[in-house]
Amino acid sequence: MHARLTSLAQLTFANLASRIYLALVAAAALFVAVDTLFVHHEDASMAGIWLFLLTAPTIFALMALGTVFGEGVAESAAFLYPALVVAVLVQACALGLFVRLLRDGPQTARPHGA
Repeated sequence: MHARLTSLAQLTFANLASRIYLALVAAAALFVAVDTLFVHHEDASMAGIWLFLLTAPTIFALMALGTVFGEGVAESAAFLYPALVVAVLVQACALGLFVRLLRDGPQTARPHGA
């Protein structure tokens, strides 16, 4: 079990593509936080859309799953913020898997003992 968690963590955090993705998400989250807390807007700000674009399509699948529990649940901050974190981690892991696939190439099936 420990080896699987370590492998999953390496896929998610230990490659350049995932690190760049996570840095982009962190920069977007910082931008959203600064815009929300310190900038006065006459209308609603569209800064948060960057987080949704960076986490698409995973965040939309999680939001659709949240509507199973009710429309109010999927729209609540108590659901949305953890869903954003899960979406970021899933996509960073998917990037790690993609990098591994590109690096290692396709695995050919060989008969046992060959």
